[in-house]
Amino acid sequence: MSITLKALKKSPWVFHVNTGACNNCDIEILDCLTPRFDIERFGIVLVGSIRHADVLLISGPVTKNTLPRLIRLYEQAPKPIKVIVVGACGCSCGIFRDGYNIVGPVDKYLPVDAYVPGCPPKPEAIIAGVVKVLNTLG
Repeated sequence: MSITLKALKKSPWVFHVNTGACNNCDIEILDCLTPRFDIERFGIVLVGSIRHADVLLISGPVTKNTLPRLIRLYEQAPKPIKVIVVGACGCSCGIFRDGYNIVGPVDKYLPVDAYVPGCPPKPEAIIAGVVKVLNTLG
């Protein structure tokens, strides 16, 4: 295993982006940081810049306005980057499926490594999804 993959498995830095969700998934993602769930015990830290991230965590369906920004974020991310989609809206557009400004789920535009379904998904499910992706590294 290369040094990059060892570092990624040991302490992944996560960049979160909301592409048009109702904010419930965002609340659950932030709930993962509380002492009750303590996602930092796995070395997982939310970062403020995509250029420092190992994991791109996306919530919400892709809208017309967020599509160019999402693609630009993915292109700016250091490779290899893992993409995790959180919530039913990101997985299949959920209740927003027929919206006039919805262009599709995330996997239509980016390669997705893991899906965490639910409306909203529980913090335990989000943590399990992140850990599962990290375990696939070897």
